[in-house]
Amino acid sequence: MTDAAKGPASYFPSIEKKYGRPISEWKDLVRSSPLTKHMELVTWLKSEHGLGHGHANALVAHTLAEGGGR
Repeated sequence: MTDAAKGPASYFPSIEKKYGRPISEWKDLVRSSPLTKHMELVTWLKSEHGLGHGHANALVAHTLAEGGGR
């Protein structure tokens, strides 16, 4: 039995299902963006890619926490 994902990663299965892209692609988008601040990236994902706030926030938080270059 595996442990359930915690924190931002707990959103990943629903993000992949709802938006049809693997998490690795979303993280690549965040890393390649010229934006640097957390909320700028969240707003960008929401406006340009149609993500909901919670999903965008989870992706940005997880990506930046693992050293996404910001």
